[in-house]
Amino acid sequence: MGYLANLPDDLLARAAKIRLAAFDVDGTLTDGRLWYSESGHETKVFHVHDGLGLKRLQANGIQVAIISARISHPVALRTEELDITHVYQGQSDKRECLRQILEALNLAPEQAAFVGDDLPDLPAMDSCGLAIAVANAHPWVAQRAHWQTSLGGGMGAVREACDLLLHAQGKAVAEREHWR
Repeated sequence: MGYLANLPDDLLARAAKIRLAAFDVDGTLTDGRLWYSESGHETKVFHVHDGLGLKRLQANGIQVAIISARISHPVALRTEELDITHVYQGQSDKRECLRQILEALNLAPEQAAFVGDDLPDLPAMDSCGLAIAVANAHPWVAQRAHWQTSLGGGMGAVREACDLLLHAQGKAVAEREHWR
């Protein structure tokens, strides 16, 4: 996994502290395009690698949260399938939503990561211990992130973020052994 080679010590130190990983949806868990059928139903495409990464975070004791400004039935279906309990849709203030989740879980901001792609994600990214931008994030978001994935939103970027957290916390070797 070349994207985990030669990572800066300060990034690994930040990632080692994470107990809650929060993710934007559109542009992060998806490629950002909105698809509507003729009847007006919304569809979304999620990457299976991202889903397994989220499941592996949870299996390794890292809480997962989804924070989206939009409300979408496909998001509810996907998060239910992945057993994600911290799902917050229709959030115009992602920083405040993240703060409330941290308070409920009795965690400090330094123990949270936020993965996003666009301007509405910046307040949450700025208020956590590890801000991650996907490869195709808006340039203003990318420049404020502590790390940027090599893959784009909806194309495995979330999995890269999950792998980073597991790697930094010394859990990647056990993960590889789990699948032997």
